[in-house]
Amino acid sequence: MKRGSLARILLAAAVLGLAGCEVGPDFRAPQDPSDASYAPPGPAPASSGPAPLAFALGGEVRGDWWTQFHCAPLDGLVQQAIAGSWTLESARAHLAQAQEAVTVASSALLPQLNLSASAAREKLTPASFGLPAGALALPPNFNLLQVGPVASYSLDLFGATRRRIEQAQALAQMQAEGLKAGYLALTGNTVLQAIALATLNAQRQALTDILALDRRNLELVRTANRVGTVPGTDVVAAQTQLAQDQTLLPPLEQAQVATTDALALLLGRAPGPWSPPSMSLDDFGSLAQVPVSLPSQLVHQRPDILAAEAQLHASSAQVGVATAALYPDVSLSAFINGSSLNGSNLFSASNIAWSIAAGLTQPIFDGHLRQAQRREALALYRAYAADYQQTVLAAFRQVADVLHSVRHDEELLAADQAALDSAAHDVELQRAAYANGGSGILGLLDAQRQYQQATMQYVRARGQRLQDMAQLLVAMGGGTTRTLAPTRGLR
Repeated sequence: MKRGSLARILLAAAVLGLAGCEVGPDFRAPQDPSDASYAPPGPAPASSGPAPLAFALGGEVRGDWWTQFHCAPLDGLVQQAIAGSWTLESARAHLAQAQEAVTVASSALLPQLNLSASAAREKLTPASFGLPAGALALPPNFNLLQVGPVASYSLDLFGATRRRIEQAQALAQMQAEGLKAGYLALTGNTVLQAIALATLNAQRQALTDILALDRRNLELVRTANRVGTVPGTDVVAAQTQLAQDQTLLPPLEQAQVATTDALALLLGRAPGPWSPPSMSLDDFGSLAQVPVSLPSQLVHQRPDILAAEAQLHASSAQVGVATAALYPDVSLSAFINGSSLNGSNLFSASNIAWSIAAGLTQPIFDGHLRQAQRREALALYRAYAADYQQTVLAAFRQVADVLHSVRHDEELLAADQAALDSAAHDVELQRAAYANGGSGILGLLDAQRQYQQATMQYVRARGQRLQDMAQLLVAMGGGTTRTLAPTRGLR
């Protein structure tokens, strides 16, 4: 073949490749929601607390969202969790694998060039060339050495390769959002467990104070009994109250141990040798203002929604791959090699062989395989489209629920504070009345029980308020645009 003819063939192949079209749907992201808020119109619950919480609609959540609590021990715990989490390490590795899959898929767009070499021991007869026996004097046995490059290239006329690349990129994006979701879950759970531990510490301190109050009451009754102003049954009643309150201590201690173990797991540590820093509810600062993203913003920052969108994109690309399989596949190939019987003059002009070829494969009958694969891809796309919408609705519901919880926390905390103040005052009045003989032991013990319940409820309300604020920041996406460190491990 002349050099000019070869050039024309290659030029025609390049034109065909450039003129190729991508079949299948071009992905379009779902439309942003038109909702302007997460709650129906109407007045929000009024807060009677001293410092009502304000919501900054349209505000942006910081990447280090937990620092808004201004708690140094909490900051240290979260940083340890990020550094030591094996869950994040696994997510980073999955992301690295997905990114390499994009490179693998993209390699199909480029020509493939390989070096081929072979060595063979052969025997030929005149019949191998269609000649009668004895027509040629051939050596009985000989060695054949061949070496040379082999090139191949798929024109991808209908975009199957490009759709595979698009799919791989979408799946890599899904893994990236999965890493962000893991980061958000890790930091959120660490903060929630830290608040739970601080709440348990506060409950234990409150119970310690209540037990001290029980002992003061018991000493008061014993003193009155010794001077003969009250019967021995009052002493028994006071001792019973102390014993009953002491039974509340072991469950609290067990809850502290379980929460500590949960924190150790989040930090990637064994629970035995690790102990948490000392924390109390007073270490946590209350947020004066909480950023609340608009629904149209939320769908672009929550990693679970973005992961669902990336999964939908990958499914759309798979429809394109299945559609392209219905059309012809055109490929080019070429080789050139030198041959020699003894290894000498391997690359001399007389020993060079070459070939340029074009191949076309058109499906004719495959038992409806390709049509079924395309229908399968379309059905999967519709399923992921429904999953996306459900993920968005679930996210909106979560935000709405936490917003309502935070609003009602303000009212509950104010009511519990008033109840605690009233119960504490009643205990003092009942103790004074009992000491002066104006009331019996039952009134004092009842006031003591009311104070105990009010104290524990107030501590739980403080902890719940902090947890709900943390859950709201997490529900907003928790600033997961923060850059996450790459995976550690083999390279």
